Amino acid sequence: MTHPSAKSPRPGEQKLAIDPAQMPQNAGIIFIGHIETPWKTTQDCPRNGRGSDALCRVHLRPAFREGLASVETCSHLYLLYWMHQARRDLIVQAPSFAARPHGCFALRSPIRPNPVALSVVELVAMRADGFDVRGLDCVDGTPLVDIKPYFPGTDSVPQARVGWREEEAS
Repeated sequence: MTHPSAKSPRPGEQKLAIDPAQMPQNAGIIFIGHIETPWKTTQDCPRNGRGSDALCRVHLRPAFREGLASVETCSHLYLLYWMHQARRDLIVQAPSFAARPHGCFALRSPIRPNPVALSVVELVAMRADGFDVRGLDCVDGTPLVDIKPYFPGTDSVPQARVGWREEEAS
């Protein structure tokens, strides 16, 4: 099955050896809501959420809203969401910003076997059906997988490195 947005591979890119549609489906992910953003297509989205100050709205399904108790005390949250329009067929990618191809697990591209995305967002306001945030990079209607508090003391690792990116910058 070819994804509708599949393009010709760039030099160095490699397709998955199996069709993603034929992979075993053994996870029981429940979408707890959806995300409302100003971006209608993947091409409209910022490359990462930190590159935009757009206000986005997170809507939770009624059954999950009680889980928001105490979220209003958090300044920042992790949002995990399902990039439902992303391709799932590349295992090695050649990003336009990189000097050479890299495995999908060394990138934050949404093109991966399981298009789960993660963003640290700033909580702006609580609402009856969810909340408003800044710091997202997904299309309008993106399914929401989970919400977690961001703990700066345990989640921030200032000495963390991405070696290939450092090599390209030098």
